[in-house]
Amino acid sequence: MAERFFARVYDVVRQIPEGRVATYGQVASMVGEPRKARFVGFAMHSSPGAKGGVPCHRVVFKDGSLCAGYVFGGPDAQRALLEEEGVTFLADGRVDMGLCQWEA
Repeated sequence: MAERFFARVYDVVRQIPEGRVATYGQVASMVGEPRKARFVGFAMHSSPGAKGGVPCHRVVFKDGSLCAGYVFGGPDAQRALLEEEGVTFLADGRVDMGLCQWEA
């Protein structure tokens, strides 16, 4: 069952355009499981990453915060990947969700 959920999550995350981010809750809602944002996090932690075709660096907390435990090199690596794509950050280090949140 978890494998199917993860596969659906990965399908959604692959749709997030470069330069945009989505929240864990947003992805959960898009796969029809709005109360499973935490499970989206588990899926991101288990994903093959951007090199595996899943741009998990584009998934952030609803306030624009980055995950301290970002599995592919920590939050600095996640931020660097997002900045390379043109994602803007607020002075406090959060993604500017008003400018960068994906409106699917």
